[in-house]
Formats: sequence, C-alpha cells, structure tokens
Amino acid sequence: MQLPPLVQTFVLHFGEMGSRWGINRTVGQIYAVLFVAERPLNADEIVERLGVSRSNVSMGLKELQAWNLVRLQHVPGDRRDYFATPEDIWQIVRTLVEERKKREIDPTLTLLRELLMQEAATEAEQHAQVRLGEMHDLFELFAGWYADVRRLDTDRLVQLLTLGSKVQKVLDMKDRLTSLPGRLGGRTAKRG
Repeated sequence: MQLPPLVQTFVLHFGEMGSRWGINRTVGQIYAVLFVAERPLNADEIVERLGVSRSNVSMGLKELQAWNLVRLQHVPGDRRDYFATPEDIWQIVRTLVEERKKREIDPTLTLLRELLMQEAATEAEQHAQVRLGEMHDLFELFAGWYADVRRLDTDRLVQLLTLGSKVQKVLDMKDRLTSLPGRLGGRTAKRG
C-alpha cells in the first residue's frame, strides 16, 4: 500500500470491517480510499494506492456502484472514469440503510408474508407460524420506523440520534398527557 500511515490504518480497518458486514475486504478498502481521498480517483490510482490487481479494483468499483455508494465522475480532457463517495456523510448513511433494507429486510418480509399465508398442516407448522408472525410484526415495525425516519431532514435526524435515553422521558411525558382526566386510551371521552 502506498498510503500515509493514518490513512493506511483506516483503510486496513475498514477492509476488515467490510468482511464482517458481508462485503469483500478489498471492496471495503476501495471504499475507504475513496472516502478519504482529497479528490475523485481513477481505477489506476486506486490500484497504486492499495497495491491490488486492476481486476479486483474494477469488480470492487462495480459492486460499490451497485450499492450506490460511489459516483462516477468525468474530468474534462481525460477519458478515464473517476470515482468519489458523496461528500455528505448523512447521504452515505441513508444510502447504506436503504440498500440494506432493499437487500435484506424487504425479501425477508416478502418470505414471511408468503409463509404466513400458507395453511399450516401440523402443530409444528402452526407453532412456527406464530413465531414467524412475531418476526413479521417486528420487521414491519422496523420498516415503518425506517420510512418515518427516512423523511426526516438531517438536522432532525441528528437531534433524534442525540436524544439517546432522553426518548424515555418524552415517552413518559406522552403517557402522562394521554392519561389526564377526560382522556381514555389517548382519546377524548365521549360526553353524554
């Protein structure tokens, strides 16, 4: 690798983490190099910085493009393709979450719906469907929460994430407000 020590440490770590996240180590390293690069890089520059084969870089860039994590850019007067990550770190996070949802959550929800619609033939299948129903409801809850959070602008999202355990205080306040006299289960009582 031809990288400054600080950058090399980050790139190596990101490659290792990438393998834990289900992506090839080299793909993780390519992303890390692009993320910290001061300008868009072409494939040859990535090869030089990482010391990996051109074919590995080409395949890695295609995978990162499929995930919408790198953008193809052109430099006037240069026919080579250049690649960069989005500048906005929150856009990167949103893209990662969206892509993981499409690839992991959505297919699982589809399968769970299909399995829950089938007629259970045995007690074991009935028990399994009850458990699958619980998992389905949890995944639906996450999918709904994600849809709500996705619409938040970045400032609101940061506020939400920094609330931490303060969310419990907000929920306690909501519970107290909805249990005031004249309220039943959060609805105003009907008067006779």
